[in-house]
Amino acid sequence: MRRLLPGTGPVDPADLPEIYAYPPSPGRPVVRVNFVSSLDGAVSVDGVSGGLGSAADKAVFGTLRRLADVILVGAGTARAEGYRGARKPTIGTDAPPPIAVVTGSASLDPGTGLFTDTSTPTLVLTTTDAPADRRAALREAGGEVVELPDLTPASLLGELERRGLRRVLCEGGPGLHGDLVRAGAVDELCLTLAPLVVAGDAGRIASGPAAAPPEGFALASALEEDGTLLLRYSRTP
Repeated sequence: MRRLLPGTGPVDPADLPEIYAYPPSPGRPVVRVNFVSSLDGAVSVDGVSGGLGSAADKAVFGTLRRLADVILVGAGTARAEGYRGARKPTIGTDAPPPIAVVTGSASLDPGTGLFTDTSTPTLVLTTTDAPADRRAALREAGGEVVELPDLTPASLLGELERRGLRRVLCEGGPGLHGDLVRAGAVDELCLTLAPLVVAGDAGRIASGPAAAPPEGFALASALEEDGTLLLRYSRTP
């Protein structure tokens, strides 16, 4: 892996936590979104992102998780990608970050790895409109079910902040990312650009109504390995 910006030169995987460090002691939730995309904008191959991945992408993916207090993900992505609990502790702690799944319907399978293969209880962010039996089943499976007034970014991030989870890593999906974009809540976008063209009908990294006006981001760092670009953009003031 090599650095393209800022500066140039080789990058050791041990350098990644410094390159991707969050601001120290953030006083509010700092939202970092991580996606991989093909050159023509596809976010998946055969419905999952794994077909776009590479060794460099996996190294950055793992680093971002180890820097986060919480991993925020939509239920559709968690189901499609077969989510389970995070494996490695957040740097500076002895526990992996919790997975926080956003689901209006609480339609998660309590027999999946989110509940059966995790050392940190999964947070299920839902509302009282979700069927009571589903909420009860997820609690019985070991999930921490949180009933919010709504699932707007303000409510989601407010609940995470209440728990002291300020370094937020959002791993999608596009609908949740779109909600965060429209709310002006995305502080940083980490985008892996895979050297592939996919075509087909795969989605893009954010979906839903457009943000108005579009928000500007500045390129903060760029790495490269075997044609894969690992780009990090920060929201401009």
